[in-house]
Amino acid sequence: MNIIEDYDAISQCNKCGFCQVACPVFRSTGHESGVARGRLALMRAIIEDRVQWSKELEDPLFNCLGCGACTSNCFGAVPTPDLVIKGRAEYLEKVGRKPIHKLLFEQLLPYPKRLHMAARAAALGKNSGMSKVAKALGLLRILGRDFAKAENIVEKLPPKPFRGIVKPGVYKGQGESLRIGFFVGCGVDVIQQEAGFASLKILKEIGKTVIVLDNCCCGLPAWTYGDINAAQKLALKNLEIFSSQSLDVIVTDCSSCAAFLKKYAKVFEDDKNNHDFAKSQVPLFQDMVEFLFKNKYAAVPSKSPVVVTYHDPCHAVRGQGISKENREILKAVSGVEFREMPEADWCCGGAGSYALTHYDLSMKVLDRKMKNVESTGADLLVTSCPACMIQLSHGVRRHGMKTKVCHISEIVTGSNVNKK
Repeated sequence: MNIIEDYDAISQCNKCGFCQVACPVFRSTGHESGVARGRLALMRAIIEDRVQWSKELEDPLFNCLGCGACTSNCFGAVPTPDLVIKGRAEYLEKVGRKPIHKLLFEQLLPYPKRLHMAARAAALGKNSGMSKVAKALGLLRILGRDFAKAENIVEKLPPKPFRGIVKPGVYKGQGESLRIGFFVGCGVDVIQQEAGFASLKILKEIGKTVIVLDNCCCGLPAWTYGDINAAQKLALKNLEIFSSQSLDVIVTDCSSCAAFLKKYAKVFEDDKNNHDFAKSQVPLFQDMVEFLFKNKYAAVPSKSPVVVTYHDPCHAVRGQGISKENREILKAVSGVEFREMPEADWCCGGAGSYALTHYDLSMKVLDRKMKNVESTGADLLVTSCPACMIQLSHGVRRHGMKTKVCHISEIVTGSNVNKK
């Protein structure tokens, strides 16, 4: 990877500063190095040999949330998040990767059974209080610079993964024709299982057959970190699983997974054979929100009036252009009063594992989001990304709010709206 190949794209930035208004990191820190034009100026200086690769470049390159708000607010539509990923990739080549990421991307995420074992061990440590002991002893830093601080983001972990309860395989549905593949993202698999159960219920009601896929991680964490090779291996493994099934559609209830699955052809842009292979599979992929909207799913009415607001995941609203569909779905639920949140598409600061290395900054971004949530007076905060759900649930506890966070699948099936 060499960012010199993207010199023209990087040079398109005219330093107008419109990215400053939209960037959650800049609005939290005020530092020029933490905004699109600052990052682009840094990469341009590297190409022009005015700055050398060093560990000092880690923070300005890696504290970007990748939310895409800068590009949406840029007259030239400079694809800063994509350019930052390429900068990260070259950083890893020139400066080096961390052992924890090699372990995660090469030994855990490609193998669901290993990930499940690690998740069960983490659940045991978290739920028994052993993780607090490890935190006190300073043993958690190996997992990330701020892992000791971020350890409390997840309140409790399920003892078994979703696919430890619902085994990968073929399930009979109630529909007439559709053969649906259910892509289970890592977040749903090991943490947000209620969303998974609700999503499976929807798929079985609509599809004639539902195949719970034995997929591995979509590859987004490796890709955003800049480990392009690891992301390609994960993507190729999944593509081979998809092509081995005869599917009409592949649905995931993680908007981050959906956005990246739709990018699979781009992941192999320098590899014609795999690019064509990926391109042939991409039309199958749908976000659960899309799937609900296209199939006009009849939502279960709320047993009592409830106020709902919506948080737009970055990978849904900017990554896939999904924003109208979710609102129409919620407004159609009987008994639900929908209230629009200010800055609904403002990043929540989750960004996958961002808090493990930038906890304080992540919380500043989150606090802004929670103030906007609070202003709606909503009983339920709905979204379509498990990573956002984790972050927002932490925000609710952090601010002492009574608002419940749930997935849109839980709302339309009534599994959260009608829960006592």
